[in-house]
This record gives sequence, structure tokens and C-alpha cells, in this order.
Amino acid sequence: MGDIKRGEAAVFEAKCPQCAALMANMGLDFESPKKEDVKKWEHIKTLYSVGIGFYSCGCSGPGYIPNSKEKLIEYFEELKHSYLKNLDFWRSRIEPADKQEKEKDYQRNWYELGRVSSKSKKETITNQEGINYWLERVKEIETKIGLIK
Repeated sequence: MGDIKRGEAAVFEAKCPQCAALMANMGLDFESPKKEDVKKWEHIKTLYSVGIGFYSCGCSGPGYIPNSKEKLIEYFEELKHSYLKNLDFWRSRIEPADKQEKEKDYQRNWYELGRVSSKSKKETITNQEGINYWLERVKEIETKIGLIK
């Protein structure tokens, strides 16, 4: 394929057939509403602005996509709540002091450690690293909620 260069991301710009403006990539599972349905188009615009699209591998669809502004805010609030629970874990965790404690910590908390760093089996993850990770996720969610409101 002559149009694909090794190591470079492929960029394809699709233009609207009616107004010639660039179209957003909403994913292969996107089904556009009727042109006259302004309310649904506004909701699609909101979904796009917060990074939600209709992407999947084709197996089970794109997953849950809220169908209203209220449901979208509720979804992000629930996500924020789960991130705050993860933050509580890192605030209460006792950091391992030696190799033996590190192994016990990994056996007990491998899931939480792996969510913060893929190198959690080899390196000690500090509580501050975990706290910073989840605070950043909470900040992202708050930004998205702000965009919606």
C-alpha cells in the first residue's frame, strides 16, 4: 500500500457531503440519527466532546453509552466515585519496607498495583504514585462533567 508510511499514523480526513466540513470519527458502530433530530445530534456532539465514541472490536459492540445528558453526568459521577474509592486504597495502604513485604503486598494487592503501573511486579509502587494516578483520573472526570454542564 503506497499511501501508508512505516511508523507514521494514518490520517484520513472525511468531509461532509452536504457542507464540506470535516466529520468526526465516531467509530464503526455509530449509527447516525435522522438529520432533523437536533436533540440527538446535540447529544452526539456532547459525547464526542468528552471522548465517547462507538468503537469496538466487533465482538460485543461499543459498550454502555448514555443516551441523555443526565445519564451521561450520572455515568461520570459513578466513575468518579469508583476513582475516589481507589484513591482511598492508596491513602490507607502501608508501603512495603523490604523485599518480603513487597512480595506479600503484591500477592494481596496485585490488581490495584497493576492498575497504576505495568511494572508493579518488578518495581515498588509508592503510595504517592498511586494517589497521583487516581487524582489525575478524578480531575479528568471533573473536566468532562464541566464540559457537559
